[in-house]
Amino acid sequence: MGRKVLVAFDESENAMRAVQFVCRHFTPDHEITLMSVVPDTAALCQMGGPGLTPYFLSQKEAFCSLEDKKNELIRDAMAQAKERLLKAGFEDDHIFLNQATQEKGVARDILAEAEKGYHVIVLGRRGLSGIKEFLLGSVSQKILQGAGDTPVLVVG
Repeated sequence: MGRKVLVAFDESENAMRAVQFVCRHFTPDHEITLMSVVPDTAALCQMGGPGLTPYFLSQKEAFCSLEDKKNELIRDAMAQAKERLLKAGFEDDHIFLNQATQEKGVARDILAEAEKGYHVIVLGRRGLSGIKEFLLGSVSQKILQGAGDTPVLVVG
């Protein structure tokens, strides 16, 4: 059995490039987990009451439908990524899809998953400018800083 690879995944082109990297540089005996962390907005969509701002209440339906669409995009992108892995020779029972609801933060949730015995984390680099990345940070930067002994491959 090969090693366990965690691919931090969203619906972006950078994430798909990370999957392509895995297809080219890892052997089919590796176990591949595609992990996407999505914000927990379902609770907001269920909320009501006087504490909510009138603006949010007026836009709630649009906001919640956008979140549903985002989840659908991620599911579709994961299915496409899985198909690429299968075409590259990976076995279906070596590919795992993990669409998790955010608990602590996207990077922290990915790092928590990585601690469950993964040998490497692979992720795409975001397209932030140097200044924005310095000021705001990015998921890839946070994972690089927090990965400890787990190697991280950032695919550009």
